[in-house]
Amino acid sequence: MRSLQRPGRSPVLAPHGMASTSSPLATQAAVTVLQNGGNAMDAAISAAAVQAVVEPQSTSIGGDCFCLYAEAGSDNIVAMNGSGRAPLELSAEWLLEQGITEIEQQSPHSVTVPTAIDAWTQLNHDYGTKPLSDLLQPAIGYARDGFPISHRVAEDFASCHDLLAGDADIAGVYLKNGEDYKHGDRCTNPNLAKTLEAVAAHGRDGFYKGWVADDLLGKLQSLGGRHTQRDLDMALANYVTPIKSNFRGYDIWECPPNGQGVIALMLLNIMSGVDKFGDHPLSVDRIHHEIEAGRITYRDRNLYLADPEFSDVPVDQMLSADYAAAIRAQINPDKAYADLPPTTLPAHNHTVYISVVDKDRNACSLINTVFHSFGAGLMTPQSGIVLQCRGQGFVVDPGHPNCIAPGKRPLHTIIPGMATKDGKTVMSFGVMGGEYQAFGHMQFLTRLLDYGMDIQQAQDLPRFFPDPFSDVVEVEEPISDAMREALRARGHNIQPAKKPIGGSQAIYIDWETGMLIAGSDPRKDGCAIGY
Repeated sequence: MRSLQRPGRSPVLAPHGMASTSSPLATQAAVTVLQNGGNAMDAAISAAAVQAVVEPQSTSIGGDCFCLYAEAGSDNIVAMNGSGRAPLELSAEWLLEQGITEIEQQSPHSVTVPTAIDAWTQLNHDYGTKPLSDLLQPAIGYARDGFPISHRVAEDFASCHDLLAGDADIAGVYLKNGEDYKHGDRCTNPNLAKTLEAVAAHGRDGFYKGWVADDLLGKLQSLGGRHTQRDLDMALANYVTPIKSNFRGYDIWECPPNGQGVIALMLLNIMSGVDKFGDHPLSVDRIHHEIEAGRITYRDRNLYLADPEFSDVPVDQMLSADYAAAIRAQINPDKAYADLPPTTLPAHNHTVYISVVDKDRNACSLINTVFHSFGAGLMTPQSGIVLQCRGQGFVVDPGHPNCIAPGKRPLHTIIPGMATKDGKTVMSFGVMGGEYQAFGHMQFLTRLLDYGMDIQQAQDLPRFFPDPFSDVVEVEEPISDAMREALRARGHNIQPAKKPIGGSQAIYIDWETGMLIAGSDPRKDGCAIGY
């Protein structure tokens, strides 16, 4: 239990229903749905729609989503992959012919086909109880009438000033007369309200057909994009078989590739055999081992993770106990690798997270994203849609498993999580923050289950993260100078984090007391609310 004489927040408890998101407006929308008889899926979709309005730097109806869902507290976990595909007329060969060897953020080629709306409509039809038209009303109201700019959102907006200024359509909405919106300002997106109304009235067709589709395609094609109506017609989310691994007696569930959930499970498998090194996770020895485990597993992520429809991703080998043991054996307890060892696997050729649990103990773990802040930094002119840049997850190398190809999904970072035990769902959780998410799942769960922290403390604790594309290890401010120097002495390139590392939400189901226990990350402006 935390000291009540120090800053912080306690876990939120409630007997009936609970929602935790990174926006109070979204959390409230979700709880209202629950109180009006909707279930966890209904509430999660309503919250996601609100966040697509009030956190446009993090998510959009022009992005992707993944979802894990447990009905009535069972351990029968349903998984949905709502990630978008590359246009059917876009290939690595064509890009190379144009002299393009890397996909840039504000390029039309970074825009994979938005699939979140299709995922929402399928999930609503299959597992929801309320009409989609009702669930979208709070989001429509905030888009039409305006929403307040919160502290974290203001910081994110300001950090993206140049990106926003690079596209007249998005600048006209998310810059205020060319200047940054400030904390407490009201922002509106009436065009997005009209689009949400079209989806409310016509479901999937309101987005993928008619004037909204024409507007989306017109924007992308005007910039040289290869997107066509055929791509929108084929924008289909699909149910997939979730993957799992056991950690400290809990089954931890993730979506399979093309998402990086397998990397989170690999990290848990490795850390299951690593010493705690005391009673607190922020010891030099423990941090060193987590960093090295992260560096090695992300090496494998970048080598192997891809769309399994196009490439053989060796999931079974990646999750094997033998492979986890081999990685543990590679970690030098006293020194960081200057150069990572070669993999032993077989060769082959800003985001929002929402957790909701309802009175019947249906649990929804849903994550929605545009990848980088404001995605591609592009907006459709008449429909007000922020377009994602998930295509940056591809490489332009025909010999790489994650090479861009027509209709292919890129390596994806967003990963909802679920934990079960003894045949029951016990926790819905997720971590935001792009590349950090897999590492964040490990950090949250080990702090919770190895060190006995409560669900809020496990999210509050300072974070660190080894950048998978460099030798830099970012650390948050509360990690002391002495700790930083001790890690540098072991060979780590320690650098201050440029911004808070990630965000997170979680809800725990206490089956003995009947209570729901929730936490929400202080790095965002959100909260958990129950009733």
